[in-house]
Amino acid sequence: MLRSSNPILSRQDAFTPAAPQYNQNPYGQPQAGYPQYPGQPQAPVQAPEGRMTLDDVVTKTAVTMGVLMIAAALAWRFVPDTLYFPALIASGLVGFIVVMIVAFRRKVSPSLVLLYAGIEGIFIGMISKFFESYYSGIVVQAVIGTFAAAGVTLAAYKFFNIRVTPKFRKVVIIATIAFAVALLINFVLALFGVNLGLRDSGTGAISLLAVVVSLIGATLAVLNLVLDFDYIEQGVAMGAPASESWRGAFGLTVTMVWLYIEILRLLSYLRR
Repeated sequence: MLRSSNPILSRQDAFTPAAPQYNQNPYGQPQAGYPQYPGQPQAPVQAPEGRMTLDDVVTKTAVTMGVLMIAAALAWRFVPDTLYFPALIASGLVGFIVVMIVAFRRKVSPSLVLLYAGIEGIFIGMISKFFESYYSGIVVQAVIGTFAAAGVTLAAYKFFNIRVTPKFRKVVIIATIAFAVALLINFVLALFGVNLGLRDSGTGAISLLAVVVSLIGATLAVLNLVLDFDYIEQGVAMGAPASESWRGAFGLTVTMVWLYIEILRLLSYLRR
């Protein structure tokens, strides 16, 4: 059974080839030994679902990322400054809830994938506008850096024939969970006025701990991309249902958003 550190790709039944219907072979024809008699009640036969392909994942990832970037641009342009923080917090919380819903659903819903892209686009638009107001041009640099990092990671994965071992996967999963828990604790304590220094606003004095945390976050995001590439490749090889291409696209989008935020923060440190 395939496993991934990305919550979108971690369902136990994800990327599992669908079993043929009873009395059907993989090509939808009656199997030998099961004759069909006139007048005999026949069970409804569903057309076999197509198989996921790499082209499907690429296409749906492009659609999802496109919706996210359009939503980010609209939020940047039309959300007034007085609603900046409410929109940022609300989109972040709702986006997290949608991620959890998709992660626990047996079958991924394309409408939920696009809903997440739109909501997360608002979040990205708001946080990008904030950093751009202090560091002109930083958003373009972060976007270029994000896609460059993803492209280099994909090239290294393919051309250097990187193989994801169970030990490597386990280490990345544990490190990712620990990182998320640490940031969650920092966020909750910050609401009560306690700052552990794991994150800062990106405008004040540079905290060495915050720089280290962002470096760790960017590194983990890249490693999660490696796991995602491996997981999708295995899913295609196993003949996963075509609908699972939406899950793969969703998982890649979540990781890309995480990588973008970490690179945005790192660039803000370098620009001071």
